[in-house]
Amino acid sequence: MSLPPQLRRVSPTVWELPVSYKDGMLVPARIIATEGLLAGMEAGVFEQAANVACLPGILKYAFCMPDGHWGYGFPIGGVAAMDPASGVISPGGIGFDINCGMRLVLTTLTEEEVRPRLHQLVDLMFARIPTGVGCTGFVRCSRSEFRHVLEKGSRWCLEKGYAWPEDLEMTEEGGCFGGADPDAVSDKAIERGFDQIGTLGSGNHYCEIQVARPENIFDAATARAFGITIPNQVVVMFHCGSRGFGHQVATDYLQSFLRVMATKYGIKLHDRELACAPFRSPEGQAYFAAMKCAVNMGFANRQVILHRLREVFSQVFHRSPEDLGMRMVYDVAHNTAKLEHHTVDGRMKEVLVHRKGATRSFGPGMAGIPECYRETGQPVIIGGSMETGSYLLAGEAGAAATFFTTAHGSGRTMSRHQAKKMVKGQKLLGEMEQRGIYVRTDSWGGLAEEAGFAYKDIDQVTAATEEAGLSRRVVKLVPIGNIKG
Repeated sequence: MSLPPQLRRVSPTVWELPVSYKDGMLVPARIIATEGLLAGMEAGVFEQAANVACLPGILKYAFCMPDGHWGYGFPIGGVAAMDPASGVISPGGIGFDINCGMRLVLTTLTEEEVRPRLHQLVDLMFARIPTGVGCTGFVRCSRSEFRHVLEKGSRWCLEKGYAWPEDLEMTEEGGCFGGADPDAVSDKAIERGFDQIGTLGSGNHYCEIQVARPENIFDAATARAFGITIPNQVVVMFHCGSRGFGHQVATDYLQSFLRVMATKYGIKLHDRELACAPFRSPEGQAYFAAMKCAVNMGFANRQVILHRLREVFSQVFHRSPEDLGMRMVYDVAHNTAKLEHHTVDGRMKEVLVHRKGATRSFGPGMAGIPECYRETGQPVIIGGSMETGSYLLAGEAGAAATFFTTAHGSGRTMSRHQAKKMVKGQKLLGEMEQRGIYVRTDSWGGLAEEAGFAYKDIDQVTAATEEAGLSRRVVKLVPIGNIKG
């Protein structure tokens, strides 16, 4: 693909489109990438980043992370910070799967101990954690009780016995965004979500048994601080979000914003997918409160999945989850908008940070991360494909340049439809098992969509975040077992 001729190189990993690239740009657009990753990005990424740079109230730059690819409104990997007083909030800058995120859980087991029971473990995980489109969970929750979930997030799980107190400490924002208002959510959204707590869903969502092999440790001291202390230690990583509930919240407010954006607020944009409203407007505040409900649903969803995982491992190994050392490393959210304080032009300022397919990456010493990680920086989890592995990283001080944000995954290189044309799910399953990766899936087509070749090289993506000073690599985690929708 030919790059835009106006694109200029700012540093080895920063590329900039100037405000002259497109009429209406208020700030430049910056792409964080190596030359190799940049060359693989679709033309739509540059156009979407430039469109984001036109949003009212945007500060400094519109960013796209190294895993960036075309998305709805914002590119996946898109980041934009808005002035809360003059700026907008846009569902396209957050995504339909609000608080899609990653959670990493330790065990004190080794690969040698797990391999003989791997099939039993994966089969039981597949039986206990619902997967696939429209799946429902084991938690019996009324519609009225679900409203409490939306207000409390992981705190509701703790009250109901699905969490350990330390789980909340190891979750971004303690597993709850304050200010969630169920009254800002439609009945249709409630109907779609009230029975989906503890479900994995479909698409690129997965739950994976992984191994931290000694040769894949980049930073031994930080790995120990994060709990990786045993050669060939087994961990569990999973990726999911707010399911149909979050999708409906986004759909509802996109339609609402389209009705008022131009007529009431005089906002004109290049792309209707960036539908927005002034953050301080009644519509903007209603969406912000509803979005927080979806964020809290996502936290509760992942918390209940962890509860099920602890049950599965305990049943297979006949030991308590505590004895198996099944404590959390961290839970990081993608697809959110948050009010945070960042330095802008030399002054500390409250800003509204949109992260769409991007991960918060707070550096050492920052408030808002657990005390035990203050010296290392926040744990950052970047998920790769089910064939290639994922990474545990640590936030860096250099991430101040991107409002303390880094990549969230490998990033797709092709559409799901194209991937399905290139490989059959049954064939892929057999090939993975020959390589020592046992997979259970709800859909052959869904498995084919997630083939490793459909994603960027996770090693290149994480190396780029390290070179850019956003997050440093701690350990690569390789898959041995996986369940997905």
